[in-house]
Amino acid sequence: MSSSGVEQGVVVADSEPPRGNRSRYAFACAILASMTSIILGYDIGVMSGAAIFIKDDLKLSDVQLEILMGILNIYSLIGSGAAGRTSDWIGRRFTIVLAGAFFFCGALLMGFATNYPFIMVGRFVAGIGVGYAMMIAPVYTAEVAPASSRGFLSSFPEIFINIGILLGYVSNYFFSKLPEHLGWRFMLGVGAVPSVFLAIGVLAMPESPRWLVLQGRLGDAFKVLDKTSNTKEEAITRLDDIKRAAGIPDDMTDDVIVVPNKKSAGKGVWKDLLVRPTPSVRHILIACLGIHFAQQASGIDAVVLYSPTIFSKAGLKSKNDQLLATVAVGVVKTLFIVVGTCVVDRFGRRALLLTSMGGMFLSLTALGTSLTVIDRNPGQTLKWAIGLAVTTVMTFVATFSIGAGPVTWVYCSEIFPVRLRAQGASLGVMLNRLMSGIIGMTFLSLSKGLTIGGAFLLFAGVAAAAWVFFFTFLPETRGMPLEEMESLFGSYTANKKKNSVSKDNEVVDEQ
Repeated sequence: MSSSGVEQGVVVADSEPPRGNRSRYAFACAILASMTSIILGYDIGVMSGAAIFIKDDLKLSDVQLEILMGILNIYSLIGSGAAGRTSDWIGRRFTIVLAGAFFFCGALLMGFATNYPFIMVGRFVAGIGVGYAMMIAPVYTAEVAPASSRGFLSSFPEIFINIGILLGYVSNYFFSKLPEHLGWRFMLGVGAVPSVFLAIGVLAMPESPRWLVLQGRLGDAFKVLDKTSNTKEEAITRLDDIKRAAGIPDDMTDDVIVVPNKKSAGKGVWKDLLVRPTPSVRHILIACLGIHFAQQASGIDAVVLYSPTIFSKAGLKSKNDQLLATVAVGVVKTLFIVVGTCVVDRFGRRALLLTSMGGMFLSLTALGTSLTVIDRNPGQTLKWAIGLAVTTVMTFVATFSIGAGPVTWVYCSEIFPVRLRAQGASLGVMLNRLMSGIIGMTFLSLSKGLTIGGAFLLFAGVAAAAWVFFFTFLPETRGMPLEEMESLFGSYTANKKKNSVSKDNEVVDEQ
């Protein structure tokens, strides 16, 4: 190969497709990568309604039921823990295929389950797929997208999760008309179908350009960047930035090179991330773990998984009414996630997170109060309290979806340095799934111990603490190239100027 292979290959532009087509190409890549999230969302959403019928059909206790509901997220820790190294080893693209394969097998096992242990095996297999999917989809999208639309495109996984949740709720409603022993099996088994489309669609996806650079495949990386950048100059700049972040000298421009001190398989990454992190990396890690903890500990999965139970406590007695209200939750959640996605690059990550968490605090406080009033007045039909409870469930999922839902994945997929991104993002996903599993597996018991109103007031307290954390620790990242993101962190504050000064001081100290 000519030493100028990459640089010379970029000057021929006569037969290029219009740049608008290239924006659509990045858009298509994000959609295909996010297909895993539809399957993930379906698995989460469908269980909320299926659980009603599984409990009756398999004669489960409350403890068995809440374990069944939440264990998917505990099992996903295996996939989350393995996803970083797997995606560095086989690439982001084939990691998405692997996630789809786990989803397919898990859905079939759950659909054909005849007893509690059998369905738990299916949850185990599907859970591994969840762990892989929740890490790889936002990371792949962030690495393919140009900076100008990265927030919008990186929100796609969260949009598709919510579409999947909504489809799960709709599936619950329609399959509930079947005999009890068949209905829940169809609800769960149908989740295998999207996996087939994912396997076909992934054939049209390119590999992540940042992964290609780490493998020394500069020519292939530039081809992807050229197709997904707004201008050719931007593609060249992005390639140079990635090379610099990966420690590749500027004068190495062959299409295929040997990467100096190659660590693409994750060697040494955990030490740089956990044992001896720089101040900026430590700040990034705290920010990532904190935002993931807050997203789940504020109770969103309690609402997603137990909507029928919550509506039952709020005064909706028939299963049909509970499932219809749950579908409404899915519609609201999906609509507002689209709104959040459309404005994340306009208003920024920080503003949406603060607005979202503030709205969640108010909604949770009102929801907890109304449920407490209903609980303390048994036998009375308090229409105002019932109306307030149902309304605040909707406002809670709306305010969550406009910020904390999509921005968590956007923020954590973009802030890590390129060599630490896969493993760093996987740590965030592991904490996210752990907290989700804890909430899912303890909510019924928590509701009995504190009352259901008390449980939501506890979540409100978490939301208040999260707002303070976001305000204090999280700097704005909108519009920053991924390779320059580290300069925003280091002083453990949300102040960009302080962080930049801290970063400069780091460099001076090192010299």
